Amino acid sequence: MKNSATGVLRRVGGVLQLCALPAAILALWWILSALELVNAYLVPSPPKVFSAWLVLLRSGELGRHTGVSLYRVFAGYGISVSLALPLALLFHYSPPLRKLFHGILEFLRAVPPLAMIPLLILWFGIGEASKLAVIVLATFFPVFLNALGGFDSMDGRWLELSRSLELGFFRHLRRVLIPASMPHIVTGLRLGFGYAWRALLGAELFASAAGLGYLISDAQEMARVDKVFTGILTIGFLGLIFDALLRALAKAVSPELRDRNWGADG
Repeated sequence: MKNSATGVLRRVGGVLQLCALPAAILALWWILSALELVNAYLVPSPPKVFSAWLVLLRSGELGRHTGVSLYRVFAGYGISVSLALPLALLFHYSPPLRKLFHGILEFLRAVPPLAMIPLLILWFGIGEASKLAVIVLATFFPVFLNALGGFDSMDGRWLELSRSLELGFFRHLRRVLIPASMPHIVTGLRLGFGYAWRALLGAELFASAAGLGYLISDAQEMARVDKVFTGILTIGFLGLIFDALLRALAKAVSPELRDRNWGADG
């Protein structure tokens, strides 16, 4: 009973610690707005932003733009992960192949995905294909490099154990290599998901008729700063939610990650 109560208190303390700084920022924002110490046009008050959020939510506009952006993020991110993880595994087992493609991959990694948008629009048009291509370019390397680093840095003792037990390729992969590399893989997946949002919004700001990036751009042109804040805050909250889900999923599938400290919330 005592251990259970201690665990509950620790979780409550973690939640309070996580919420302390955002609550303080919100309170400061509210106070400065109420005292008219900030420009109400450039930084609208929290009630005004909340009112704009309610209007967009009730009209269905926010849901429509969010749905479009989520589809693009998950589609591009899924394509990227399905390419990056197998390629990292292939490069881990084939150093000559890694050397062959090293130059072209480093070249592509050095080019910002947003710089490719004009070319991608010329190639694929202004439809979904160009936006997905931007997301793939932005998310591929964080996932690929972290997975490859995890595979390469596996403790040699685990490799010796696998050899002594004469594990086949797939059993070695499932029982040894992937579990040992999981912290690196999860880090790459989390970074990649964050980059997916950044790349998507850049693409939607340039050529789109729907999505959260379009919502923000359209609000800026209409001088609706409250709607701009609404779009930005929606993106931030979605990022927090899906990052938490990704961490929970990683802990569920990998016992090694259950006690890993990911941040203030553990």
